[in-house]
Amino acid sequence: MASSVYKWLVFPLLAGVLTGARPLSVHPFHVSIIEINHNAADKTLEISCKIFTDDFERILAKNYQAKVDLINPPDKSKMDSLVKKYVLGHLSVKANGKAVKMNYLGFENESEAAYSYIEVENVPAVSKLEITNTILYDMFDDQVGILHITVGGNRKSKQVNYPDKEAVFNFTTGN
Repeated sequence: MASSVYKWLVFPLLAGVLTGARPLSVHPFHVSIIEINHNAADKTLEISCKIFTDDFERILAKNYQAKVDLINPPDKSKMDSLVKKYVLGHLSVKANGKAVKMNYLGFENESEAAYSYIEVENVPAVSKLEITNTILYDMFDDQVGILHITVGGNRKSKQVNYPDKEAVFNFTTGN
């Protein structure tokens, strides 16, 4: 039994090595990490989204019927456009009860993860943040979103498991 399982795990990896293709996703979990930091001096929210590169490339290719390479993009502006469209379509933020305009800044790939960066301007203070995150929900029904929010040096974290998609963070006096 163990040898047959081993063959199913090794074959896709070996096939990728022989053909020069990247292996299919072999990590046993599907997670994205959203970090939001309130920069009081600049009155901004600084947002980063970390997603496994292989999963992210697969969903971008599926959703936009395009050849996707985030590691060595032949056309960085085209990849930027796809990442921007996807992330801004699957992440929304309300600050103090009001929807905010998110400005996509760009993406980079580091090791096995892709990071996208977003900024929200004109947020002088934060008492409440409401996050809606459906990143990779259109691919995995076991997707987990980990949210880390820092306001005034106070860091709070929540885990949101598919199908749940919303998290609320309060930063009022006494929290």
